[in-house]
Amino acid sequence: MMDIRDIQDALPHRYPMLLVDRVLEVTEDTIVALKNVTINEPFFSGHFPSYPVMPGVLIMEALAQTAGALELSKPENKGKLVFYAGMDKVKFKKQVVPGDQLIMTARFVKRRGRIAVVEAKAEVDGVLAASGILTFALGE
Repeated sequence: MMDIRDIQDALPHRYPMLLVDRVLEVTEDTIVALKNVTINEPFFSGHFPSYPVMPGVLIMEALAQTAGALELSKPENKGKLVFYAGMDKVKFKKQVVPGDQLIMTARFVKRRGRIAVVEAKAEVDGVLAASGILTFALGE
């Protein structure tokens, strides 16, 4: 488990772009994290004022940060940066709204040198909200 201090130690992101509140489980190749979605999020004022919905691109960013937290928390990767190279097979299945708790799972499926491929999904109350395959490179 990682608390917010551990997450901030691993990731360079800060408010309002830090989208991981807590890490619930960590193994060598899998991480489960959560994001509490509140009406105070700055993006809700414009997306959409009368019906607030978390933008899909920010759900995918939260998944990417989840994967980054796993990789950058490893001692051998301390202080390195992650460069996201792509997203494939992205699907949005459920709207994420204020009051939801986004449970994000990222599982590394392939590593070759500094390149990694991750299967990621975000769920709300056990229902799939978004999923996709993320590719990134670990920098110096």
